[in-house]
Amino acid sequence: MSSVIAKNLTKKYGDFTAVDHINFEIEKGEIYGLLGPNGAGKTTTIKMLTGLVPPTEGDAIIAGFSVKEKPIEVKKRIGWISSEVILDDELTAWENLEIQAKLEGVKDWKERGDQLLDYFGIKEFKNRKAGKFSTGMRKKLEVSMALLNSPEIIFMDEPTIGLDVNTRASMWKLIRQINKDYSVTVLLTTHYMEEADMLCSRISIINKGKIIATGTPEYLKEKYGGDVIEIELKKDIEVKLPYTIVKKDGTLRIKVPNAENTLLEIINTIGGNNIKSLKVNKSSLDTVFLTLTGGSIEEEDFDAKKFYAMLRRARR
Repeated sequence: MSSVIAKNLTKKYGDFTAVDHINFEIEKGEIYGLLGPNGAGKTTTIKMLTGLVPPTEGDAIIAGFSVKEKPIEVKKRIGWISSEVILDDELTAWENLEIQAKLEGVKDWKERGDQLLDYFGIKEFKNRKAGKFSTGMRKKLEVSMALLNSPEIIFMDEPTIGLDVNTRASMWKLIRQINKDYSVTVLLTTHYMEEADMLCSRISIINKGKIIATGTPEYLKEKYGGDVIEIELKKDIEVKLPYTIVKKDGTLRIKVPNAENTLLEIINTIGGNNIKSLKVNKSSLDTVFLTLTGGSIEEEDFDAKKFYAMLRRARR
């Protein structure tokens, strides 16, 4: 049974197409990843799926309801965790839950609120202001708020952006935990390759508003993967090899089927005296993205000022 079905989902702002006729299905109880660089269309997709913005074309069925025809019914059945902080730091944890309950029309929320705070180990701090919480505690409170209305699906838009390594790992554990213990479907957007690989049973890779590949991490790495050899050059030289090469700031990223079989050939072609450093990265989702787009996900350019200026012009 599918919790989410996107059908030719499209969002345009004037002449600009932010999301371009995307299609995917998410099974009930699945952790599904939408992976792509900044500006790829991930957040716009989430906003359409949650009924925050109407699609220009297409539709989505969320927990059995159309976002175009029954957006209120959709909102009753979902939770949302934004990349931005949604807590009021001047309110206590309990007061934040109360505000959330009123916004969502959850009447008998107190018992569930207590259970959630206890489940995440922050019940003893329920009367402490959220501004006094650690980063990890704040994330637990945000997840508690998202679960308050007993949602069937939780949408997480870049939930670990800006977190340190330890807090990010704790958040990954938390996502797995609620997916299992609360039987909630999770749609996760991210531009962190490792995050998608660690958490998601399936992934759709989105780039420039289009979904370019879908499958399990293992399937994608097997079909589109390979190894990447990173070589920092001592000086700028022209390198010709029968492989995909991305050159940036004096470093070559060379995508090869197997590093062990091609490394000597590459070193001889470039010349050992021209190499400052060398590193081999085995097959990963970053390799998949390089194969599909010709660039690394971290290297995709996104000019935020230009993008939002364009949106403002399109809305006039």
